[in-house]
Amino acid sequence: MILEICVDDVAGLEAAVRGGADRIELCAALSGGGVTPSAGFMQRAASCGLPVSVMIRPRAGDFVFTRDEADVMKRDIDAARAAGLSGLVLGASLADGSLDIALLEELRRHADGLDMTLHRAFDVVPNMDEALEAAIDLGFPRILTSGGARSALEGIEVLAHLSERAAGRIVIMPGAGVRPQSVQALLDRFPITEIHASCSAVPPYDPESRVAKLGFTGDGRKGTDEAAVRELKAILTAHHKGGVEL
Repeated sequence: MILEICVDDVAGLEAAVRGGADRIELCAALSGGGVTPSAGFMQRAASCGLPVSVMIRPRAGDFVFTRDEADVMKRDIDAARAAGLSGLVLGASLADGSLDIALLEELRRHADGLDMTLHRAFDVVPNMDEALEAAIDLGFPRILTSGGARSALEGIEVLAHLSERAAGRIVIMPGAGVRPQSVQALLDRFPITEIHASCSAVPPYDPESRVAKLGFTGDGRKGTDEAAVRELKAILTAHHKGGVEL
């Protein structure tokens, strides 16, 4: 059972490692769904001792990318490779929400030799069964998805359907709102081999500080909670040892 923790700063990276994560998803600006982190952060993460997959997303918003944005994504793939990281997290859509197969194939070729996750661009597709087959044909090892819902728990029945349809051809990795108190329902509903979480919490915040008053931080900022990572990992380990088929 692989626990992937997404982080967007050095403190979060260190908390995830100490808490027992098996893999890191490296991002910036998780409050906006995550975008590509800096080259410096990639280089720092390379020494964390865990496999690291880098978010390749040039901006927040939709997943419909221009030619210039696609070129930036390829440069970011090059940066991840140069940093010595093992994987990428990416996706791209057409205007109707369906997967941009041509761009994804181009990015896949550019990323040859790196592990790849199809991110939650999958959650906006008009037909998930078709998108699942397309992801398999493109060679993605896994899909990060909430089942098209705001949280994996809300999308649990769709996730179960996708898992059954995938039939071992691709990993369905639940993500979005996965917490220690909610993960058991997912584990009990369908076989899971990899799961994604942020385990985030809101750190102490002083609205009267000068930093806050000048708009450099706010009460919406979150950080990785080491205790939540550790608790989630313990639940997954106990589930695995309990003999549930994975």
